[in-house]
Amino acid sequence: MTQKPALIPKELLLPFILITSLFALWGFANDITNPMVAAFKRVLELNNTQASWVQMAFYGGYFTMALPAAFFIKKYSYKTGILLGLALYGFGALLFYPAAAWESYGFFLASLYILTFGLAFLETTANPYILSMGPEATATQRLNLAQAFNPMGALAGLFVAKQFILNALQSNATDADGNIIFSSLDESAKAVIRTADLMVIRNPYVMLGLVVIAILVIIALVKMPETKENGRVEFKATMNRLLKNRNFVEGTFAQMFYVGAQIMVWTYIYQYAEVLGISNAEAVNYGYTALIVFLVGRWICTFLLRYISPTKLLGIFSVLAIIFTAGAIFLPGMNGLYSLVAISFAMSLMFPTIYGIALDGLGEDSKFAAAYLVMAIVGGAIMPTLQGMIMDIGGIGYDDTLILGVPEVNFSFILPLACFVMVLLFSLRAQKVVRLGS
Repeated sequence: MTQKPALIPKELLLPFILITSLFALWGFANDITNPMVAAFKRVLELNNTQASWVQMAFYGGYFTMALPAAFFIKKYSYKTGILLGLALYGFGALLFYPAAAWESYGFFLASLYILTFGLAFLETTANPYILSMGPEATATQRLNLAQAFNPMGALAGLFVAKQFILNALQSNATDADGNIIFSSLDESAKAVIRTADLMVIRNPYVMLGLVVIAILVIIALVKMPETKENGRVEFKATMNRLLKNRNFVEGTFAQMFYVGAQIMVWTYIYQYAEVLGISNAEAVNYGYTALIVFLVGRWICTFLLRYISPTKLLGIFSVLAIIFTAGAIFLPGMNGLYSLVAISFAMSLMFPTIYGIALDGLGEDSKFAAAYLVMAIVGGAIMPTLQGMIMDIGGIGYDDTLILGVPEVNFSFILPLACFVMVLLFSLRAQKVVRLGS
């Protein structure tokens, strides 16, 4: 009887644990930021498109810095890349202090942009590092295991967003009839509340920055086994090989569509709930549920990948995502919201599995290939803005007009549905050419 290859070799267990902890760290940043689209919209009186610039800045930083991160890591080392990533992450978070003092939306966006320079370094480093920590046959399963800790950090980020930001915003206060008081105030009263609320938004990010700097110091003091690569960077030759690899190219686009769908689903759950009479602070409970469902899905998928190939399981979960997204569009009332939450279960497999499939068989080229897969996170910058534009069709509200018989916020989820169709098409073709897993 052939023994299954080890998931994580014993000698690599400590490095695996240390790098896996970073997955939770950037999960925290992602999910403390998603509710900020609704928060900034209310505090600064923005329309849906303007508010979506939060995600444009956040995920645009990934696109900007992923490739430079790959060059940096190629020239120096994994550990050096991690330390620089943590430094940028912490610096961007600390910039929320002057941004709040200036009460400048542009400054907040710039802070998020710099913060995600650091996240781009961390993801460009951590994902391929985890894939390399053991046999290639278990690489996708190993990455799913590490990625399972990402939603744990995300849950913590949502908790902080609810308890220390959304619940504390004076601009969210309502009268006895449930109407927002802030919009009816004069400009001087609004200015006082705006100053106080921007400080509420500022404080958790500043604390996060200090925590990240502390983690940077700890990792700097820990000795980690890694290979320093001072070899020549053959970028042109590598790019030529990658562009000829259809599986990698299609996987990169699939990743872009998936990340776009994920960010849309998790960002606009608050707006969807608001149409049903649920406040932003209360809607965080549905965000919690979505992340818990996502986390449970990750652990289930880590188990299933021992028996079902990644490409086949990706196809199955893509179909589930399409069904649940259609439910979010067309099912009335709370059933639509429940269906929107259920999408997270179907999404749980996608990021690490697409990542592993796209990097299959690339060898040394995987270092630059990984950077392009991180750049594909730009889908999270572009797609929410397009969805915000759909929601602005009838006005700045979320149900100003009906499209195909449903409010525009419901109809706007046609974009995630189209993204999941693209992921399904990728999985179907990949089943013919990729032989990962069982």
